[in-house]
This record gives sequence, structure tokens and C-alpha cells, in this order.
Amino acid sequence: MIPGNVASIKKDDFYVPTLHVLRDLGGSASIEEIEEKLIDRFGFTQADLDATYPTSGDNIITDKMSWARSYLKFPGYVSNDSKGVWVLTEAGRLAADEPLEVVRKYIREAKALRRAEQLKAKASLAVGDVADDEAESDHPNADWSDILLARLQSIDPAAFERLCQRLLREHGFVRVEVTGKSGDGGIDGHGVLRVNLVSFNVLFQCKRYKGSVGSSTIRDFRGAMQGRADKGLVITTGTFTPDARREATRDGAPAIDLIDGEALCDLLREVNLGVVVRPVTTYEISIDETFFDEI
Repeated sequence: MIPGNVASIKKDDFYVPTLHVLRDLGGSASIEEIEEKLIDRFGFTQADLDATYPTSGDNIITDKMSWARSYLKFPGYVSNDSKGVWVLTEAGRLAADEPLEVVRKYIREAKALRRAEQLKAKASLAVGDVADDEAESDHPNADWSDILLARLQSIDPAAFERLCQRLLREHGFVRVEVTGKSGDGGIDGHGVLRVNLVSFNVLFQCKRYKGSVGSSTIRDFRGAMQGRADKGLVITTGTFTPDARREATRDGAPAIDLIDGEALCDLLREVNLGVVVRPVTTYEISIDETFFDEI
């Protein structure tokens, strides 16, 4: 059952508070930092944070926070060009002092403008290109990463494990093996990460999720890796709940690194796995009125 205060929360309720949080944190912050501050501001209980959508299983609170961040990008209030870091723009600083209705208005206008530009771009494509372009996600920030995540979430779990194995190799791991054993505390494989002259034994877990990975998964994984590795790594196509992130870095316990869907897309892009990056050149053309005056 979804708590009443969670059911009544809308993504819009996080618009201005997200801008305030970024401003208070010096103009930039990680997703984890933003979510922790918002949780404190709204006073969400553990029951609130554990509430999920009945159909998808996504965590309701973190999902609405994510949608709010995405919508704030439309009018340029925030940006996330750097991996895992959200930045407050000058426009966002000004908007932080505006009433919610004003912020909503500019978001609606910017979203409508972007949609019109997308439709215009589609209309100019060849018929064959339109068919591919129509695979675009309905997410408000429907770009390559959203399409990539949808594709990753559709592949076989074993194929996702093999992809993670390849990704780790591309990022410097050696002796990477997928064990595929059941009943091993969620451990899907192991590898060795070499950093200069030092090597670390790493156990990893692959979660092909659409929803959020909770703290219990991190606790179980830590228990399974105890005494067997130097580091732990959990990779998911979904997200991690705030409790899961806190559990991963809990004092006195071996730290576990977390890679969510957003970070996973960036890592795949860096090594061109399933992602093709083509440089695009654009021109800005204006008319030199003085030229005609002097003819």
C-alpha cells in the first residue's frame, strides 16, 4: 500500500526544492547528495522511501525526483554534462527565487519548444531515418541514454552479465569471469583491477532492473563477498535507493561501489560499446547589414 503523503507527491513539488538544494550545495551536486537533502527537507519516512509503483516496481520518491531533474533541464535551469554531477545554471539561480507556478510555466514553454524542434527535425529526415528515430523513449529527457537503457533492459540477463564482463575489461580489469552460480549471495562474477602497481580483487553483481536496488541487496552482497575480495561492485540499469547508497558506504563495513543506469551509459559511451559517437558540426549564420549599406 502506498502511503498517502507519497501518493500525493508530484514531480512538480521537487522543482524549486531541487534548485534550492543545488544552490545550498555550492551550485553542483551528485544525485545522491541531491536526494539526501530533499529527503531531509520533505521529512520522508522509511516507509515513504520504500514505496514502489505496483506495476513497474520503481521507487516512487526517487523516480519523481529524477523526473523533476530532467524537466528542469528544458529551460536550462540545470545541466548534467559531467558524469554523475548536476550543475545549477545562472538561469536556475534566478528561478530558485521564483514561485512554483512561474517555474512550471517556463518548463512547459521550453518543453513545447523542444518538442516542436524535434518534430521539425523528424519531418526533414528521410523515411528510413524516421523509422529509427521513432524508437525514442517517452522520457522527458529522451536522448541516447534513455534509448540505450531501454535496450539494455530488454536483453537476456545472461547477455547483460557478459556485457558487464566486457565493460570491465575495457576499463582495465583483467581475469574477469562470470560465474553464473545461483545461491551465491548475488555474486555474478569476479575480476582483478590493476591500478599502477597495485591490484584489487573485485566481486561484482549485475542487476538488469527497471526499478531501484534497495539496501537489502547491498547488505546481502556484502555478506557474500566477506573475506573473498578487496572490493565489491554492483551494476544496474536502474537506480539505487538512498538507503542502498548509504549502506554501500556505511562506516566500519567494506565499501561497495555502485554504478546506476546513468553512469552505466556513460561508461559504455566512453569505450564505444553499443554506442556510436559521431562528431556533428553546426554553423550559426547571421546577416551583416553594414555590408549592404556600404555597397
